[in-house]
Amino acid sequence: MRGFFKTFFAALLALLVFTVVVVIVLMGITGSLLTPGRPEVGAKAVLVVDLGQTYKEQVQSNPLSDLGSDDEYDVPGVYDAVRLLRYAKTDSAIKGIYIKSNNDPNGFATNEELRIAIADFKKSGKFVYAYGDGITQKAYYVASVADRIYCNPKGDVEWKGFATEMLYLKGALQKLEIEPQIFYAGKFKSATEPLREDHMTEANRLQLTELLAGFYNRLLQTTAEARGIDTTVLRKCVNENLIRRADDALRYKLVDGLKYDDEVKDEIRGRMQVDKHAWLNFVSLGKYAKAVNFKSTGKDKISLIYAEGDVVDGKGEREEIGSETYRWLVRKARFDKDVKAIVIRVNSGGGSSLASENIWREISLARKEKPVVISFGDVAASGAYYLSCNADSIFALPGTITGSIGVFTIIPNLQSFFKNKLGVTFDGVKTAPGADILTTTRPLTAGERSFVQNVVDTIYQTFKTRVADGRKKDLGFVDSIAQGRVWSGTSGLSLGLVDRIGTLQDAVDCAARMAKTSDYRLVEYPEPRSFLDRILGTYKRNASVQAVKAEIGEEGYRTYSTLKKVKSMIGVTETRLPFDLTIE
Repeated sequence: MRGFFKTFFAALLALLVFTVVVVIVLMGITGSLLTPGRPEVGAKAVLVVDLGQTYKEQVQSNPLSDLGSDDEYDVPGVYDAVRLLRYAKTDSAIKGIYIKSNNDPNGFATNEELRIAIADFKKSGKFVYAYGDGITQKAYYVASVADRIYCNPKGDVEWKGFATEMLYLKGALQKLEIEPQIFYAGKFKSATEPLREDHMTEANRLQLTELLAGFYNRLLQTTAEARGIDTTVLRKCVNENLIRRADDALRYKLVDGLKYDDEVKDEIRGRMQVDKHAWLNFVSLGKYAKAVNFKSTGKDKISLIYAEGDVVDGKGEREEIGSETYRWLVRKARFDKDVKAIVIRVNSGGGSSLASENIWREISLARKEKPVVISFGDVAASGAYYLSCNADSIFALPGTITGSIGVFTIIPNLQSFFKNKLGVTFDGVKTAPGADILTTTRPLTAGERSFVQNVVDTIYQTFKTRVADGRKKDLGFVDSIAQGRVWSGTSGLSLGLVDRIGTLQDAVDCAARMAKTSDYRLVEYPEPRSFLDRILGTYKRNASVQAVKAEIGEEGYRTYSTLKKVKSMIGVTETRLPFDLTIE
């Protein structure tokens, strides 16, 4: 027995020692990840702007990127990218910019922010090269600001104009015997159109035609100015499909030459006067962000709040605008005496009307104590416009999609679907006739329909009143430009929905002037997540998305996302933009 206990305690001691060693090692690894060394930019560096990356409002970081040298998954936020380009303008280590100009998944306003920042960088006299194997139109919009644009000799430059397509589910719902039961206010409010129509309504066709025409004209105008080509020629190239191959793009002066990747890099070597066999010191924006201190410092504080994603009730998820979370963020900035002004960057198609009202309320209270300036990103429409309309000043970019002042709700009737397709029926008891008004297992009565429509109309009236008061416009005028209609940032300026065309930096500068401070630093929210949250959150999100995409493909996933949105709208009064407005 004595030998047994001797062996037992020896094993226990060994296990404890082993556990302590493992914990210390893990703590060391975690510590190194949490406090990674600052990378070196090196001499004669070329900053790489990859248009194929999606630039959201805040940084998208790969929590494991510090384990190796590859930081391609660390994508700065839009404003971070702009500030990095501004910092590089005076950084002696950065000799120029290389724009990777293939695909571009970003919105028009994001591309505008990047293009303006690169144009400002050029004032330093440093070079800017753009290259792509196949240059898409949106990528070309940014690349056109470069000193030299090159395309692969066997590649192509997309030059075809813009188009958008919507998915319609009315026929499928009819076959499934599902009645959507839709209630809306605003003849242009097309968020519910895919459920109640089998083709585009004339009202929706009108607003989308004008929206695309605005973006198209902007592309032609900037290209004409940058390349010295008349817009008539550019339109002719589109209408007659003259840009079919790379050599067509060269013939019509859309590019400066046809070269392979190695030839472009050889030219850059010559420009930098380095050996033709030397490796070029290409530095990604993600790496550069880790290497330099590009954020300003100062005595006073200006709170910069990023509001991106759907507007939802409650706290919301990381990429949502939860009413509780954002009320707290605005209130925190309002109560902090060191915060002299508040800037809110909005990039959202809207969502819950009640959540928008609650955030609107908090912004209205904050405005009484300090300046509140709003900056619109790619989209700031419907509920996102609702919560913004009472700010001191609103900035938008020409490519911003805004407006969509309208309301809707959906209460589907699934009774026939369950009974005739699945053989399922429902029954129950209630204490009042309308106790089950939100049920999806029976059709609404005429009285219930009237009640729901009245709720929608009341919220729509409140929405218009908020806009009229905030923008100091007559209610009748607001009604004429509302109706759920979407507008570009340029149109929004002429209609008085926004105050100025400008970037996020312009909005920050405006807030600083209103607060009468030039010695300030930005305090940015929401704050970055913890290391563990980033690991678990990234894994969970990517795993679920990739699993679905693997089964149904990219197009199927887009349809799945649309149906998922429909489900989330059931019984909720929404102020939301139309489904996934994808412009290609």
